[in-house]
Amino acid sequence: MSANVRVRRPATPPPGLPHVIPSSHKYPPIRQDHLSADERREAASKGYGPGRRSHSTGGLNITSGEWKLLAVVLLIAVGVRMFRISKPNSVVFDEVHFGKFASRYIKTRYFVDVHPPLAKLLITAAAFLFGFDGDFDFKDIGKVFENVPYVAMRMVPATFGVATIPLAYLTLRALDCRATTALLASIFLTFENGLVTQSRHILLDSPLVFFTALTTFVFVGFSNEDKKEPFTEQWWTWLILTGLSLGAVVSCKWVGLFTIATVGVVTVLQLWLLLGDLRVTPRMWARHFFARVVCLILIPILFYMTMFQLHFAILGSSGEGDAFMSSEFRQTLGHGMQDTYADVALGSEITIRHLNTQGGYLHSHAHNYPGGSAQQQITLYPHRDENNIWRVFNVTNDGYEQYDYEHKPIVYIDHGSRIKLRHIVTDKALHSHDVRPPVSDVDFQNEVSGYGMTGFVGDINDDWIVEIEKGDSNDKESSTRLRTLRTHFKLRHLNTGCYLFSHKVKLPEWGFDQQEVTCNKNAVKANSLWYVETAAKHPQLPANAAKVNYKIPGFLSKFWELQQVMWTTNAGLTDRHMYDSRPLSWPRLRRGINFWVKDHRQIYLIGNPFVWWSSTVAVITYMLVRGFLILRAKRGYRDFDNTKVVKYDSLCGFLFVGYCLHYFPFFLMGRQLFLHHYFPALYFAVLLNCAVFDLVTSTLRPKIRLQIAAVLMIIAILTFSKFSSLTYGDPWTKKKCTNAQWMKTWDFACNEFLDEYSQYSGVTVPTLNRSTPMATIGGEPGGRAAIVVEDNLAQDGVAPPQDEQNTAVPIGAPEPGRDVFAKDKQKEIKSQTLAVDVPVLVDEKDISVVTFEPTSAAPEPAAGGKEEDKVQEGDVSSIGEPEDQAHPELIENVEEEVEVDEDNDDFRKPHGPLDHEEAIADQVAHELYPEARGAE
Repeated sequence: MSANVRVRRPATPPPGLPHVIPSSHKYPPIRQDHLSADERREAASKGYGPGRRSHSTGGLNITSGEWKLLAVVLLIAVGVRMFRISKPNSVVFDEVHFGKFASRYIKTRYFVDVHPPLAKLLITAAAFLFGFDGDFDFKDIGKVFENVPYVAMRMVPATFGVATIPLAYLTLRALDCRATTALLASIFLTFENGLVTQSRHILLDSPLVFFTALTTFVFVGFSNEDKKEPFTEQWWTWLILTGLSLGAVVSCKWVGLFTIATVGVVTVLQLWLLLGDLRVTPRMWARHFFARVVCLILIPILFYMTMFQLHFAILGSSGEGDAFMSSEFRQTLGHGMQDTYADVALGSEITIRHLNTQGGYLHSHAHNYPGGSAQQQITLYPHRDENNIWRVFNVTNDGYEQYDYEHKPIVYIDHGSRIKLRHIVTDKALHSHDVRPPVSDVDFQNEVSGYGMTGFVGDINDDWIVEIEKGDSNDKESSTRLRTLRTHFKLRHLNTGCYLFSHKVKLPEWGFDQQEVTCNKNAVKANSLWYVETAAKHPQLPANAAKVNYKIPGFLSKFWELQQVMWTTNAGLTDRHMYDSRPLSWPRLRRGINFWVKDHRQIYLIGNPFVWWSSTVAVITYMLVRGFLILRAKRGYRDFDNTKVVKYDSLCGFLFVGYCLHYFPFFLMGRQLFLHHYFPALYFAVLLNCAVFDLVTSTLRPKIRLQIAAVLMIIAILTFSKFSSLTYGDPWTKKKCTNAQWMKTWDFACNEFLDEYSQYSGVTVPTLNRSTPMATIGGEPGGRAAIVVEDNLAQDGVAPPQDEQNTAVPIGAPEPGRDVFAKDKQKEIKSQTLAVDVPVLVDEKDISVVTFEPTSAAPEPAAGGKEEDKVQEGDVSSIGEPEDQAHPELIENVEEEVEVDEDNDDFRKPHGPLDHEEAIADQVAHELYPEARGAE
């Protein structure tokens, strides 16, 4: 058969032309600049010559007309987000926290927050540049700003919100979507009510969304460069920018870790595909791997740590965050401890600190438990105080006498030593017995109390055995006997065998919210370890006795400790909030957040329902279509051989992965969550929505596609305008508010708005605040009902504080997110006197006059002050008398703690017909103040 095959010889070249050696390739190589017909047409439309492949940096082929269009969109975004940004001129929602943090930065007072510092530092920089001195406290929602450049501070998140719009446009163009699609996404984000509301106030989510968008954009640009040619100058530029952006997003909030996860998943996929490409040598693959490790892991870590280095450099003074850090850490905050004596012996005056919980010092004060043994309280107190000082004595049972430590030789405290601890201020012994604690009322917990009196040597329940757990490796003696700061030890109760123990359980208000101390028979070792922090000079110690102090920690130690505190506290935010929500409700936009209500206006965080719901539908549609294609592929269909299917599957798949990684992790969290936690996921959902639009309209003519997009934009703008009064805090009517409640779960304060717009002009806003002191009359069993009347006597001697005007919300008053690092506000106290003849109330903690100020809160006690001296100021005026001077006519005084709420006036109103109430009140007032009758 082979003999019949004729072989064609190469053609002889024409005369005069050189002989050309035939190519060894069976087929000629494809030219690198070869273009298909569609590509040549596109290149020609952009002015390129024939055969030239167009490629811009990052794959951004943007025409000059698009840049002009993008500039117009940017101006619109500026107008939407900056419109009347100075309104309201009072504190809104979590400006309570983040404005306060700016004050702390400017005052250089150390504080702790669960969020990293970048966004807070940017807001602080704006405040500092515009002259903020840090004196405004941002204490309450609705508090009017005074001497605060709040507009400049709000401009920071607003600017980030504006900058997010062009990033969305450029990202979709870099993903090879059409200009119409990119325009649609930018308009959707421009008129998204939730994003607009969040970006107009001193909050952190707008910078977070911006850096999420920036990371997505630069990573897409890097991926485009990676497809073209790796390791070029542009390739390295995009990769380094991605690393810096990753560091920035995680330095705003830890939610940025989800963005890192998104980039990480795609990066792993890229490396996996490169590993299967036989054209890529192992050495080249290793270069790809290490380049990504350096730029996408090390650079973000260094950026993140640099932000904390700046954080520590600014906050160099002691502040409210000291109590949450270790003693070593506090040494760097200008709150350092003086050198203390290293040796501890019988007769030493010492302070003992709990090792694990950082709850503070072993503490006692002259207040008793309300139940149990009713003996003196033993607690952990986080601040240095004279009530933390104890003296070490030897046990006195079994015939032992108290050791004369002042004259006899010094006796050190060794492992197994039997000791007593006597409280210096109250002269009570550290005591435990078989009585259940008032809070941890379980069988294996015993109460720890202060017991005894001056001159009483105590009993066996005062005796404890020292068990040394470990010492410092650099101090050998600390492992055999008690040494200050170096020895970790346990105290075992001699009689019951339980261990002195503390855990993160707070006592109620009668214990001043301090940490509980018990004696635990099944104690966890970590919570039963203690150490001596200070030891005063013992009479028998020489003048040159050894002294010790805490080791000053370096940056890495401080950085790691703060991360642990932030993580532990963030995970512990499990308390419910009036407007918290769970992730399942976010895509459906079931409920928003009440940010601010005042002067018959409201700011309520609610998304643009059209943008929100259409994006959710797009996510669900992609899931269904992708699942259907997988089933078809299983049945042998070759849909993924279609280049169009592959393109949109890669595009939508990337955005879907970003959405999932920014949304589904919240289902694993038991902490307090809010609607604004959904915003990064919403950004990916909007881009995915527009990518689906690009696919659906890919077969339509450009004119028709633009018309459909225009209709969608108009719907989004009209929906935005319908809810814009809640976005900007503008006047609204009750009817429009009610009509806008498309879902029953949207709890707008419709009753707070006026009936007509004309009523907003020239109307003095009423206030529910009362600065006149009130007294409660009546209420005795079997007598007349309690009446609240003006206390004219108190008016003569008490000048109640004034507060700004405020309109209360009938239901759902705005409430900031909880700041667990701030001290809890004290509750107001209302006193009811059951005798009507005596205007003076007497009790051990007497409260005689109550001024109802619904919007004011009790000031926080100064850090480091004694809890016994905490007094509530402003709303409650206190008058006290010794018990032996009590008025004989006083029958009984009842102290009742009540939560003062702006939307609850029931406690001010007696029951019954209004005219009858007024008559009784008038009669009682004249009985109490007969001089007023004469004055009339």
